[in-house]
Amino acid sequence: MAKGVVKQRKSRRCLWCIVAIVILGGIAGGIFYVVKKKILDKNSSPTSSLEDKYSDALKIAMQFFDVQKSGKLVDDKIPWRGNSGLKDGSEAKLDLSMGMYDAGDNIKFGFPMAFTATVLSWAILEYGEHMEHINQREPAENSLAWITDFLLNAHPSQNVLYIQVGDPKEDHKCWEKPEKMTTKRPLKLVNSSKPGSDVAAETAAALASASLVFKKTDSTYSSTLLKHAKQLFTFADKYKGSYTKSHPEVATYYNSTGYGDELLWAASWLYHATGDTTYLRYVTEANADKYAKVDGPTWFSWDNKLAGAQPGGGMEGGECKTGSPVRTESCLVWVLGVVVQWLREVRKVSIVSASRRGEMGLYRNIFMVLLSRLSFFGDKGAKGNSGIDDYKKSADELMCALLPDSPSATASRTKSGLIWITKWDSLQHPVGSAFLAVLYSDYMRASDNETLSCGDDSFEPSDLRKFAQSQADYVLGDNPMDISYLVGYGGKYPEFVHHRGASIPVDATTGCSEGFKWLSSKKPNPNVAMGALVGGPFKNESFIDSRNNSMQTEPTTYNSAVLVGLLSSLVNTSSPVKSLNQN
Repeated sequence: MAKGVVKQRKSRRCLWCIVAIVILGGIAGGIFYVVKKKILDKNSSPTSSLEDKYSDALKIAMQFFDVQKSGKLVDDKIPWRGNSGLKDGSEAKLDLSMGMYDAGDNIKFGFPMAFTATVLSWAILEYGEHMEHINQREPAENSLAWITDFLLNAHPSQNVLYIQVGDPKEDHKCWEKPEKMTTKRPLKLVNSSKPGSDVAAETAAALASASLVFKKTDSTYSSTLLKHAKQLFTFADKYKGSYTKSHPEVATYYNSTGYGDELLWAASWLYHATGDTTYLRYVTEANADKYAKVDGPTWFSWDNKLAGAQPGGGMEGGECKTGSPVRTESCLVWVLGVVVQWLREVRKVSIVSASRRGEMGLYRNIFMVLLSRLSFFGDKGAKGNSGIDDYKKSADELMCALLPDSPSATASRTKSGLIWITKWDSLQHPVGSAFLAVLYSDYMRASDNETLSCGDDSFEPSDLRKFAQSQADYVLGDNPMDISYLVGYGGKYPEFVHHRGASIPVDATTGCSEGFKWLSSKKPNPNVAMGALVGGPFKNESFIDSRNNSMQTEPTTYNSAVLVGLLSSLVNTSSPVKSLNQN
């Protein structure tokens, strides 16, 4: 009996041990769960939420390239779009059916189209992994190839480049869907007797950068792109002249104020694509003094590449009065920047024309950021090259101008902090500036350069990223109007986008002038131009959603390309940029 009692006591002790272990295990598990949740809430949740927002926006923004496609559409993802421009190029026995319409009309302008391709290539090269993470790299590359196929066909011989399909003057007398175009589709070209160094060099940059994108997946195509890029650069450099002097009538739509920035921009990309230091010397030696004028930052745009290679185009304000019944077409600046405002506010120097917009600013900023990359990553060819250091110093100045708390911060902002330069297509500047800022931030992070000095103050890469996010968030709806300027994103976005195809019902039968009833219709567009980035707000941050208000409601492919780059950079914070040849 005593033996049984001992056994019973032992059993009870074991039972209590088991209970204690279970209780202690539960407490430990609870503590672990709480600590883990706090860590996740602190470190992962906000980032995840932000990444989801930018991922969703990127997926939408990418669709606008499908909206703008010309030619025989393959796997058409836009239900209200169809084949168009199938005979484009036939008068020269060329197939120029592909490519993209630049904005809300039905013209294919080679200059902004090439810029679209260059920036889209840059975005893929820097942030292709981010795109791939959310299944957007393939759509981006498909859209890029849709443009580069057109550009290759537009370059039938070494010193000939077709730069335009369609007559904008006649096109703007009509309001009709591209699928039902009734106007003639004449061609414009540049050659040795009618040079166009600017458009030829921009096309060279597009093909050179794209050759890097396709280098691993399609080496034959990549080689073809690079071959044409080299030929076009040689053509642009040998037969110097602006394409708007060869074709003055084009200046009303996409004026070029010079070709030097495009030559530097193209040479920069050719150096990245080939490693040939001849191209680097072209950018950093004699031609830097002639074309770059690296004495401070400017704005980034389609006509001005100096911001990209350092971080160059524009047009005159008087050209905005075209008499077009559709809109002031000349003010469709695909440039992301204007040097004029910057020089007036920061440099306090006189300039030639107060109304000139875009060219010098964008190229200069974009081009100096691209070249500063060589300094950050210790490129062998750039070692000991003082010209690269000069570009980096100018890029530093640009970044200091963008940071709102910097002692040299530009005053060109709205009350809410949006970079604001011009009422026409106002979002081109903040989106372009933000893209360059986040690129620079990632260059700093990847190369362990943790400090940017602005006067007596110091800033970190995270400060540049925060600025870039603020501009992106404004575009996506964090603004006084509570409206997303990206069509299709958020609960409220523009419904009267200035866009022919989006404004005309799919089953409508319209002729040339009869279609204007859809321009003046008071009803929202029957078709949603998914992914369109509209022009944006005025300086007082107001926005009038009207189809006739083209300065605020017309989208462009080149602005979309920069937005895609910006959103791609914000999708993920973990994978730093690397050599352009490794993507």
